[in-house]
Amino acid sequence: MKTRKSHYIQDLIAEGEHEHQDFKYQITDARKIARSIAAFANNSGGHLLIGVKDNGNIAGVRSDEEIYMIETAAQMYCRPEQRVSFKVFNINGKSVVKADIAEAAEKPVEAPDDNGNWHAYYRVADENVLASRLHERIMSNAAETEDFQDRTITYSEREQVLLDYLRNHGGITLEGYKRLAHISEESATQIVMSLHSMGVVTIQYHDGQCLIVGTP
Repeated sequence: MKTRKSHYIQDLIAEGEHEHQDFKYQITDARKIARSIAAFANNSGGHLLIGVKDNGNIAGVRSDEEIYMIETAAQMYCRPEQRVSFKVFNINGKSVVKADIAEAAEKPVEAPDDNGNWHAYYRVADENVLASRLHERIMSNAAETEDFQDRTITYSEREQVLLDYLRNHGGITLEGYKRLAHISEESATQIVMSLHSMGVVTIQYHDGQCLIVGTP
């Protein structure tokens, strides 16, 4: 007979891996798992299910060892350090660890790659992707942005060029906008950051590209 906890974990597994959930058979590399923690923290949070194979089968783990590895990853290999909360579920005699990662208050969160170089990561669908430089700048700027609600906004000619393009075409890369408006990369970045702070544009990842898109 399945317990309520068993149903809960089985329901999560049935969702598959997605933007806010990742399966891990076991944790063998603290630096590698730090990228998953950073990716969730740079997005809107998520959780790891450790002791679950990619196909959804429950393998089970030694919970104390897995928790130690994840805490090490969050504290030593995430910059700034992240906090992870844990719950351990016993499913038919096998332990599954649910590790919850909250959205970071301070972004971007970085983790080291295989060569020890630090990068920001972001969660897209069921993958951790390397955040673009533009996205990193936007994340860094988020805490400093103003509240533009109920304010009349007048756009510059360069801003209007971007908005007109997005209205007709859906999305554009930073390089594409730079060429479209005949401006430098830094000028294009500053304009996109400004429009993002107003809630007029946002960032999406598609086919390996970082796209600037208009908000509804």
